[in-house]
Amino acid sequence: MSIKRIEVGPRMSQAVVHGSVAYLAGQVAKGENVTTQTEAVLDQIDALLAVAGTDKTKLLTTTIYLADMATFGEMNAVWDKWVSAGNTPARATVEAALATPEYKVEIVVTAAI
Repeated sequence: MSIKRIEVGPRMSQAVVHGSVAYLAGQVAKGENVTTQTEAVLDQIDALLAVAGTDKTKLLTTTIYLADMATFGEMNAVWDKWVSAGNTPARATVEAALATPEYKVEIVVTAAI
C-alpha cells in the first residue's frame, strides 16, 4: 500500500494517509482562550481531512489534550457544534502539559477515507 504524506516537515507531517486511513498530527492554534483555539484547531482539521480525501463524518478516533481540565465544558461547547451528529468518533479527553504554555488545547484525529 502506498503512503501519502501531507504538509511534510523536517520533524513531522501534518497528516499521513495509509491505505484507507488518514492519521492527523496533533493540531494546535494560538488564541486567547480555549474557545478560539478549539475553533481554529477544528478548522485546521477540516482542511487537512479535505486534502487527505475525507471529512469529519468519517472520524474513527479522537484524542483531545487540554492544558486545564477545568476548560472541558468550554471545549465541548465548540466540539458539539462541529462534530457530525450520528458520526461521532471514539474519543478520549485528557489533561496534559502541551508544547508551550500558550497552547490550551491540542486535538489528534484518525479518519477513514
